[in-house]
Amino acid sequence: MTGPDAASGADFEAVPATPRGPAAPDLPSRSSGRTPRHTYAPGPALTEGDLATLLTARYEDGGEHRTAVLKTARHPRDNDLLEHEADILARLRRVGEERHRAYAPALIESFEQPGGDGGPRRVNALEPLDGFRTLAEVAAAHPGGLDPRDAAWMWRRLLTGLGWAHRAGLVHGAVFPEHVLIHPALHGVALVDWCYATAAGTDLPVLVFRHAADYPPEAPAHRPATAATDLHLAARCIAGLMGDRAPAPLRAFLRGCTLPEQHRRPQDAWALLAELDDLLERLYGPRTFRPFTMPPAPAG
Repeated sequence: MTGPDAASGADFEAVPATPRGPAAPDLPSRSSGRTPRHTYAPGPALTEGDLATLLTARYEDGGEHRTAVLKTARHPRDNDLLEHEADILARLRRVGEERHRAYAPALIESFEQPGGDGGPRRVNALEPLDGFRTLAEVAAAHPGGLDPRDAAWMWRRLLTGLGWAHRAGLVHGAVFPEHVLIHPALHGVALVDWCYATAAGTDLPVLVFRHAADYPPEAPAHRPATAATDLHLAARCIAGLMGDRAPAPLRAFLRGCTLPEQHRRPQDAWALLAELDDLLERLYGPRTFRPFTMPPAPAG
């Protein structure tokens, strides 16, 4: 899969937008990853993603010992998506505004190594996101719904991250709770799993099977994805997080973001953020910092 040319700004090569379920259970190799730049010594497994296994790893860089996250395709059929993700992350690094780079993982390098069956596996080595938790974990910790004042800062940060990607000409395409990470203490947000992203104005490369009901109509219809696609998905995330605790004006605002007609939804994350700030001030007064905590993460 070929990424965009830095000089011409050419779009990423498209992948047919078909639902893709879990990969076959053959596991990637846990042997050391060796590249011309680094040798990675794999450590404990972190999690199983949609298409890949994530492991911690140690490597040496300029005489310093560092930690990485190795995201390894579980099946050769998904190598193209991890290569695509590496292209996307590189593009964000090149053309995205530097001050917002923390909204996506930093790519150390991307390489191939043999899998447990001898077939090639694409590996993306990423800088770790220490202290972050997924919105899926937040929702599980608040089964009665999250206080809308806490959901508000998460939504605001998420809109900033999406606005950053959209200015770089990209649509994330998979803004689901497990792909949105928050840092409880620092109120940070990061978007992960960029393998589903595409250039604005092209259709999504792959749909996540278990989220088939969450996509706006343009996704399964293979129509071009735009900022409105991401804003629809983000609004569904936040609505699910708050549940019945969302006040009526906030529920109405969310409905406007999830209208079936793509052209009737908000088209600009930054403009939507300004409108959200106005609404939040009317509901809750001037913004103040609200400390947020989470239960300890389960031992791996």
